[in-house]
Amino acid sequence: MTQQDQTSQPAADEPVLEVISLPRQIRHGAVIGSFESLQPGGTLVIRTPRDPLPLLGQLRDRFDVGVDYLQSGPTQWLIRLTRR
Repeated sequence: MTQQDQTSQPAADEPVLEVISLPRQIRHGAVIGSFESLQPGGTLVIRTPRDPLPLLGQLRDRFDVGVDYLQSGPTQWLIRLTRR
């Protein structure tokens, strides 16, 4: 997992899942399902209202996943997930 000190933005062609706008009950399922649909080497950026450590643990349990923090708080986290 890489934590960056500066705020970075996703590439123009990267899909961004606005987890902030989803009901809490479906957030993990939506991210896992979206990530599962990626081909190896594919990326998905998630925007969340908090550091999603439990979600990242669930992803690591199921997939080989790269995690890069593009923004770390204080009001939102922007994280690039890469399927290896």
